Amino acid sequence: MSENIIDKTAISPFENYCDGYGCPGAQGNGYVSALKVSAGTVEKTDDLLLDGIVAYDRAEATDAYIGQINMITASSFCGIAGQVWGYDLAVDDKIKSGEHKPLFIEKQCDGTPLPVYDAQPLMNAAQSLFGTEKERRFPLAPGSHVICANKGVTSLRPSSGNPDPEKNQSYGVWSYIALSIAKNRNKDSCLFIEDAGLWTKNDSKDDMVNYLETHRKSVVWSIIACGKDQDVIYDRTFIGFAYVIMPPGHIGTSITVGPYVTLAKNAVPNGNFSELNNMTISQWEKNMGF
Repeated sequence: MSENIIDKTAISPFENYCDGYGCPGAQGNGYVSALKVSAGTVEKTDDLLLDGIVAYDRAEATDAYIGQINMITASSFCGIAGQVWGYDLAVDDKIKSGEHKPLFIEKQCDGTPLPVYDAQPLMNAAQSLFGTEKERRFPLAPGSHVICANKGVTSLRPSSGNPDPEKNQSYGVWSYIALSIAKNRNKDSCLFIEDAGLWTKNDSKDDMVNYLETHRKSVVWSIIACGKDQDVIYDRTFIGFAYVIMPPGHIGTSITVGPYVTLAKNAVPNGNFSELNNMTISQWEKNMGF
């Protein structure tokens, strides 16, 4: 079956809320993937578990707003019925024009080059769709059940002294999201890779960022290895990370999330889902009146 005849329409039953893929009342059999990485902190109280919950919720509410949802973890693929917000639908203007240049290029198992791009345009597109906590646009319906590619990490920075990694203590926390676009999307899935961890060396933001920029190549190695195992060649990869250095006596959480959603009715121009394939994100925002 060609992907061109698969129904990729993905419209939620709500006027102004997106919804999770597979929830009742949606129009069409498709889904939309979006990208988000964020971090949050909270001052430690006497209950580490509750502190972690608050820090996680703060990360959900930071940047692209995906708060108040029931997140359901899934294995991490955007398949033949899925499309990527900011890439397939309401494409980022610089991606559309070719101005968005790769950070570096790696070689895949068959020798094919894999250009690796900053994922910030796709994360910006997700924020454009959902809005922020203070200025919500078409957020996920409160209490919705949303399948997500996701991982996260939570850690404590003690109020004094050096952190002990064996006690899940650190100076900071970080997370990555990567999305590799399959070269043949008629038969293969696009691949999400998520990674998250602790920063335990020091409280230098510059040192942490230098590490994260270097670690990108390890994340890309895993993409190439997964492609080899599945006999999949990728056209390109988008990668981005988030991090935070916690103040002493704070809990930090960093999350990476790729929700699979259906779009709010009012987010679809003229109710015609396929129009989104011919729009840039700036054209979509103008059409929406933002």
